[in-house]
Amino acid sequence: MYSIFEQLLQKYDVTTYKVAKATGIAQSVFSSWKSGISTPKADKLQKIADYFGVTVEYLMTGKEESEKKETALTSKDERDIAKDLENLRNKLTRGEYGPASFDGEMIPEEDNEMFLGQVEIMLRRLKAINKEKYNPHKNKK
Repeated sequence: MYSIFEQLLQKYDVTTYKVAKATGIAQSVFSSWKSGISTPKADKLQKIADYFGVTVEYLMTGKEESEKKETALTSKDERDIAKDLENLRNKLTRGEYGPASFDGEMIPEEDNEMFLGQVEIMLRRLKAINKEKYNPHKNKK
């Protein structure tokens, strides 16, 4: 960990004194880490990571956490979303209460497409979240 800390010091051209002042971590603590007398606690690691704008994972290993892969929607998911949107569009066109009304008043007709666009974004996001939540191993790549 300390070698990565030293690399960050060099990269950003700062001293342990500056880091100590900014984070509230005593310089003696850095010396203890360097000599192996003690190891950093999680709260101090987080302060240093925040100071340099890196993750704690990077500070510990020198490697960035891999980006979480987004769960791809299948053609069936796309059809389901399209079907839900079409059902909602039909209800809005017929003026049925429920899908987009409040206190008995429907949303203005000119706002229907904007409303459906927001619903589509929500459906796509929730479909991906639910696939990951309920089938976490099936949807890994």
